[in-house]
Amino acid sequence: MGFVHLHLHTEYSLLDGECRISDLPEAIERVGQTACAITDHGVMYGVVDFFKLCTERGIKPIIGCEVYVAPRTMIQKDRLLDSDYSHLVLLAKNEVGYRNLVNIVSKAFTDGFYQKPRTDIEMLEKYSEGLIALSGCISGSIPKAILAGDMSLARERIIVLSRIFGKNNFYLELQRHGIDGQEEVNRTLVRFSQR
Repeated sequence: MGFVHLHLHTEYSLLDGECRISDLPEAIERVGQTACAITDHGVMYGVVDFFKLCTERGIKPIIGCEVYVAPRTMIQKDRLLDSDYSHLVLLAKNEVGYRNLVNIVSKAFTDGFYQKPRTDIEMLEKYSEGLIALSGCISGSIPKAILAGDMSLARERIIVLSRIFGKNNFYLELQRHGIDGQEEVNRTLVRFSQR
C-alpha cells in the first residue's frame, strides 16, 4: 500500500484545513497512493462526500476525526479547569468503529460542548471497539506532558490509551512540521516506543 495520510484536515477544519474534499481523490492518485484518511477537528461533516468520491476512483477512504478530549470529564465546564482540551486522532477500521466514532463525535456536541465539541476518557472507553487511535499532534495529551517535562504523566497517558484501544490499535504519532518543540516530542515518543 505504501504511504497513506492518516491525519489530514479538509475545509471542515476551520482555520486549519487547506485540502478540499473535491480535490483529494485526484491528488491522492497523482502521488500514487491508494488510500487516505480525513480527520477533521471535532467534526465529520465531510465523510459522506469523501467516501463517495474515493470509492468512485478506487481509493480506500479511511474515516476518522481528530477529537478534543476534555481534561476532566466532558460534562464539566469550568473556565479555569476545563478549557485546556487535548487532541486525539481516531480512525474507524470497520463498521463498528464507524458507528462508535459517530457516537463519540455526536455526544461531544450534545453533551460535551464547551468552546469545542469535547469527549472524555469514559466515552472513549465505552466506544473504543473498532477504532484505532493516534496520539495526535503537539496538542495531544502525551506531547503536552512531554513538553511540560512530565515523563511520568506522558507514560501514564500512553498506558491508559493503550489499554482503552487494545493491542495494535494505539500508535504514537510522529509529525515534522517545523513547530517549536516538535523534534523534542518526536525523540521522546521514539524512546517511549522502544520501551
